[in-house]
Amino acid sequence: MTFKKILIAIDSEPIAAHAADVGVELARAVGAEMAFVHAVDPAMAYAADTGLQPDVLIASARETARKLIADFRRTLPEQTAAREFIQIGDPHGEVVAAARDWPADLIVIGSHGRGGVKRALLGSVAESVMRQAPCPVLVVPAKG
Repeated sequence: MTFKKILIAIDSEPIAAHAADVGVELARAVGAEMAFVHAVDPAMAYAADTGLQPDVLIASARETARKLIADFRRTLPEQTAAREFIQIGDPHGEVVAAARDWPADLIVIGSHGRGGVKRALLGSVAESVMRQAPCPVLVVPAKG
């Protein structure tokens, strides 16, 4: 199996930066195209009691996502091309959708490695992506 298109899921967590480093290095090593995907969960717009309209909060989150991806791009060597996908929706579903639509040969995603009750309460985006992905998934654990 060859990996020609590697989709790297990112968010603002340090584990995502570590996973992105792994994904970028892998893409460079095998000569693959790469893309970053970030999902804005619309539920956060309704959960926050800020007094702002949900569409304003989502627009702000989308802009924050653009800046986040730009920050990841700045860490890439010059002349490194990377697509970007900013999706609005449930994070695991949007990562899977981006992998289908692009179509990716591999998804790289970070995981905190939570287990037991914490995973049951907080959920695991990485686990959900693994179960639904149309391609292999490389789960990068948090740095030890």
